[in-house]
Amino acid sequence: MADWGPVFVAVVLFVLLSPGLLFQIPGKGRLVEFGTLQTSGIAIFVHSIIFFALTAIFILAVGVHVYTG
Repeated sequence: MADWGPVFVAVVLFVLLSPGLLFQIPGKGRLVEFGTLQTSGIAIFVHSIIFFALTAIFILAVGVHVYTG
């Protein structure tokens, strides 16, 4: 059986944490901006750190597993 948990977690977090899609930290005018569909280098860096941390928490600490038969 294949464990699809890490793949599912990574794909969902990648979509949700895309800079500018739902929110952007730091924004161009404020600390947090919502739905701007714009990005910057520092926002990409911050979102990648958040992505790595949340992925590690969900996969290693929580242990999300999705098995297919």
